[in-house]
Amino acid sequence: MIGSFLAAIIVGGIAGWLAEKVMKSDMGLMMNIILGVVGAIVLSFILRLTGLGSGAGASFSWEYLIVGFVGACLLIFIARLVRR
Repeated sequence: MIGSFLAAIIVGGIAGWLAEKVMKSDMGLMMNIILGVVGAIVLSFILRLTGLGSGAGASFSWEYLIVGFVGACLLIFIARLVRR
């Protein structure tokens, strides 16, 4: 349990940091972790609803990193739309 939580934070932080660099935003470490983890949760949920997701758990895997990255990019994009 603690290991998967720690893995989710680490992978979420990496995914959020990558999204921050790609989307050219400046948010900081804590926001990167939040974006990566929340992005992975949101996008995993959407993918499972459409039948495309496998329901990757909160462990260190490439699938979780990619889903977290894409989800974080999506959240940054939506936040920019709302702020305008």
